[in-house]
Amino acid sequence: MAVTPHDPYAALRFRDFRLLFSGRFVAQVGEMMVSVAVGWELYDRTGDAFALGLVGLVQVIPVMLLSMPAGYIVDRYDRKLITLWSQVVLIVCSLALAGLSLTRGPLPLLYVVLAVIGAARAFNNPAEGALTPQTVPPEHYFNATTWSSMVWQTSAITGPAIGGFIIGLAGNAAAVYMVNAAAGAVLVIVLLMLRLKPQTYTPTDEPPLKALRAGWHFVRNTQVILGSLSLDMFAVLFGGATFLLPIYAKDILHVDATGLGFLRAAPSIGALMMAAFLSRRPPFQRAGRTLLWAVAGFGVATIAFGLSTSFWVSLLMLALTGALDNISVVVRHTLVLTHTPDDMRGRVNAVNSTFIGASNELGGFESGLAAALLGPVGAVVFGGFGTLAVVGAVAWLSPELRRMGALHKSYAPEAEVAAAAEQSVST
Repeated sequence: MAVTPHDPYAALRFRDFRLLFSGRFVAQVGEMMVSVAVGWELYDRTGDAFALGLVGLVQVIPVMLLSMPAGYIVDRYDRKLITLWSQVVLIVCSLALAGLSLTRGPLPLLYVVLAVIGAARAFNNPAEGALTPQTVPPEHYFNATTWSSMVWQTSAITGPAIGGFIIGLAGNAAAVYMVNAAAGAVLVIVLLMLRLKPQTYTPTDEPPLKALRAGWHFVRNTQVILGSLSLDMFAVLFGGATFLLPIYAKDILHVDATGLGFLRAAPSIGALMMAAFLSRRPPFQRAGRTLLWAVAGFGVATIAFGLSTSFWVSLLMLALTGALDNISVVVRHTLVLTHTPDDMRGRVNAVNSTFIGASNELGGFESGLAAALLGPVGAVVFGGFGTLAVVGAVAWLSPELRRMGALHKSYAPEAEVAAAAEQSVST
């Protein structure tokens, strides 16, 4: 029997996915530009490192508080409309930041705007994430996920550089905020152009609190999703070497700001290269083992980085962590797409956002605390071994994940999905 050759551009052959892919890329580059601009402006105005720390805090609190209610709303109402209005709010907030920057407005008001941005993202992330299954058929979820990960990694590399260039050219951060507002408008136009497949809505007679709990219970009762989320969360939590890069650059590797920039970019470059590679190959035939080995490799590379005193070895290890982490990201997102019923995508994406948001913020705290107790090298090495311990625990506790085969054959059977959903609602 003839074997159909793998098409690396399969997802991009669908009009709606191409549009969504392009709009996401433009908007994501804009967001990355703003992250640089906000930090630059706050430090320029205050000279206070604590003021920078508050940026992440005021944005993550609304995400943690609102993600689950937002997930319920995403499953109850039109996802495209929710994404569109979230983007409109983000555009207005970006224009507000531009106004505050030009007028040197009060800093408390700037933090209020950042908190509103966090609230808008709490709704935007699960809604926008749930649009992908409405643009491509299930057999192309893996390919769509690899292309989506390329959007994130490319924007992570180019966005800060473009933001810094605009600040240098204009002499202020306001120009970056206005460019970001224009980038958000591009995504709004794209959303208006989409012709999506019909969405399955959560039952209207289901009490909201019961529906909220259903998302958590579904994740808990679906081993492959829970295992993959746990792996990613704890790998980020323990493997937070990037939070300590300024210390490594200055005190261990003895490089200047340019060297620090290369170190920061290395994980994203490695991830982008891996995403490009994955887009050109079919889904993994042993996805469970691949995921476990990738996260274990992430832990080993983290340990090697922690022990390295060579700039080039450290750069290579950071690129390797990014590449291996991208495998984890692609497999996890594909599993969430393939195993989640359509009427529960918003809530499951909200659980995913909560897991990742918590691990990112707590990862920085864990790295700082461990560095204070063990020193930077001890903290990074401890984190790498912690990641290996998590891989062993998940492999033991989640045999379904360990035995999982090809991703394109791992769609949850309808009976299994129905049983999991029924159990989650009745619990």
